[in-house]
Amino acid sequence: MTTSTAPAATSVIPPVLAEVVRSGFVEGHHRGSLVVLAADGSVELALGDVASPVFPRSSNKPMQAAAVLRAGLELSGERLALAAASHSGEGFQLDLVRKMLSEHGLTEDDLQTPPDLPLDPVEAEAYLAAGQVRARVTMNCSGKHAAMIAACGLNGWDTGSYLDPAHPLQRLVLECVERAAGEKVTAVGTDGCGAPLMAISLVGLARAFRYFVTADEGSPERRVADAMRAHPEYVAGTRRPDTWLMREVPGALSKMGAEAVQAMALPDGRALAFKIDDGAGRALGPVLARALGLLGVDGDVVARIGDAPLLGGPVKVGEIRATF
Repeated sequence: MTTSTAPAATSVIPPVLAEVVRSGFVEGHHRGSLVVLAADGSVELALGDVASPVFPRSSNKPMQAAAVLRAGLELSGERLALAAASHSGEGFQLDLVRKMLSEHGLTEDDLQTPPDLPLDPVEAEAYLAAGQVRARVTMNCSGKHAAMIAACGLNGWDTGSYLDPAHPLQRLVLECVERAAGEKVTAVGTDGCGAPLMAISLVGLARAFRYFVTADEGSPERRVADAMRAHPEYVAGTRRPDTWLMREVPGALSKMGAEAVQAMALPDGRALAFKIDDGAGRALGPVLARALGLLGVDGDVVARIGDAPLLGGPVKVGEIRATF
């Protein structure tokens, strides 16, 4: 395994996956790479470079949650969903993070997440209006970190160095990523929350999500998938596409990541993963909606996810739309 600060560069120029259209004029493009897997795991569609490594960012969180289960930590329901979350910082989510910490004899000071505002802009505005300041518990990865520290305490592992890639817990995370992706991790970096970040290909990422939804009942991977799908509001938030998708499409498992990464799997094993090359999150929804359409998923939730209007004052004057 090679340790580096970034995945290996590729010479492939990604295709345009979305375009920015204002007043009938195409003013910008978002390039990226996307893969769609058939139910048997074979590649059904590949756009761009889907074989080179990328950092999945928070799309790796289901694998990290599976690792804490494999470390022996007993989590279920909302707590397990929150261990795999990029939560919005809504009150019910923060309350459960604090409760998880207390249940394991921990405090917010034990978290090594960077102090941050709630991820959701609505929550951030309300938080600031209430006179609150950036806090470790408010950072969107605090549920994951609470679970990681608790797993370390259970095993007698050092909790001060739980973010070190050489730590026993992080070595277990790497094993879980490689098992689910069916390929070796080719680079290890540091995520925005400070946790080690494992690079895999987009094919490997889609394969990992397929692995979770098709795993045997009771296995760590299936337990994570089932918890996320049963409690999607803890995985993302009430105003987030991952929540909408898992709530409204039966059996769907969905998780976005920073720098415009998205992975999703359906219960029959069909799956997809993509990354927008410039990291523009505004292109996620239109590209995801189009990819869902290719998988035969439709309905109001897909239209809602794909809706990315451009405004001229209060009036819609354009949109970001998928091009494939």
